[in-house]
Amino acid sequence: MDIVERFLNYVKFDTQSSEDASTTPSTDKQLVFAKYLRDELEEAGLDDIDLDDNGYLYATLPGNTDKKAPTIGFISHMDTSPDASGANIKPRIVKSYDGGDILLNEKSGMTLSPKVFPELLGHKGEDLIVTDGTTLLGADDKAGIAAIVQAMVYLQEHPEIEHGDIRVGFNPDEEIGLGAHLFDVKKFGCEWAYTIDGGDVGELEYECFNAAGTKIHIKGTSVHTGYAKGKMVNAARIATELQNMIPETDLPETTEGYEGFYHLLHLDGNCESAAMSYIIRDHDRKKFEARKDFMKRIADKLNDKYGKDVVSIEVYDQYYNMKEKVEPVMHVIDIAIKAMEELGISPKVQAIRGGTDGAQLSFRGLPCPNIFAGGINFHGPYEFLPIPSMEKAMMTIVKICQLTAEFND
Repeated sequence: MDIVERFLNYVKFDTQSSEDASTTPSTDKQLVFAKYLRDELEEAGLDDIDLDDNGYLYATLPGNTDKKAPTIGFISHMDTSPDASGANIKPRIVKSYDGGDILLNEKSGMTLSPKVFPELLGHKGEDLIVTDGTTLLGADDKAGIAAIVQAMVYLQEHPEIEHGDIRVGFNPDEEIGLGAHLFDVKKFGCEWAYTIDGGDVGELEYECFNAAGTKIHIKGTSVHTGYAKGKMVNAARIATELQNMIPETDLPETTEGYEGFYHLLHLDGNCESAAMSYIIRDHDRKKFEARKDFMKRIADKLNDKYGKDVVSIEVYDQYYNMKEKVEPVMHVIDIAIKAMEELGISPKVQAIRGGTDGAQLSFRGLPCPNIFAGGINFHGPYEFLPIPSMEKAMMTIVKICQLTAEFND
């Protein structure tokens, strides 16, 4: 089985996670895919295969060298984003992309155009996997899983490539910020690891956002509109007032680079009650803490205006910027850079405007930067995957394994 067939098999599985669940995994369908992957790893000849009740899957490719090579790992997540449907994905391969518009869906007229997504032009002449315009593709992060599994197969097919013990880990619920919460770092047993969860070719990231989530409940008082003066408290209107207190300069659509933001994920309500959820992001830890305090102050102001406990707010941390944990072990980055350079790939070391499971794992004692998997335009129907990019991700993993075997020479 080649890497393309492997990926296309993976996206047949709907693995969308859910923010509303209190279980791990957040959706049972992720376990269905995890069991399929477990069987595939067995067929691929890996050892120590372990799928736990929470949907975390671990396995080992034993080393083939007498050198004292560090044990390293590669990690990807099984879930897809709640932002778009991951059910009944119908991928299509566009052969030798010509640089023009790609019609995704004839019925709706949805088009993937380089005028809107100029990244396409960097892959002119390549074979691209695209959606049918009704779902996301799932390259985030099934391209990462395919790259890891194919790399393990490649290493077994090429015993002349020396490597130490290689661990692989696949987890649920990364897209809702919970992927690493129950990841067993001790069981994984690595000196360091890499998440294969990035975008375009060459991306290498060891800085990410500090991240928090916010859940807000607004309690209103519903009375007849004809007799509402001095009595009605309209929860839905207060929700819109709260959103309007967020600076327009601090939204995802108005920020870039190292700029942080507040993002309204969900709003539902009526006069009697309303519910809202936000995510808060900033690379700078002090600014991150200030953003969380700002949200709490908004709630306090609205309670002062409308009455005690009208607005209740919960702010909870999700992950932190892994830079402070990776910088002391920069050989982890140096090896990845050298691997790419030896493959003719130009490394693009940059900060993530997002996060990965590696951020949490780094704070739990497993330094874990992020490497590209090849997909572009995640979390929606415009997602696409250049096939050569996924293949280069696979070969980068192979080369890292080879270079790590020489680490203690």
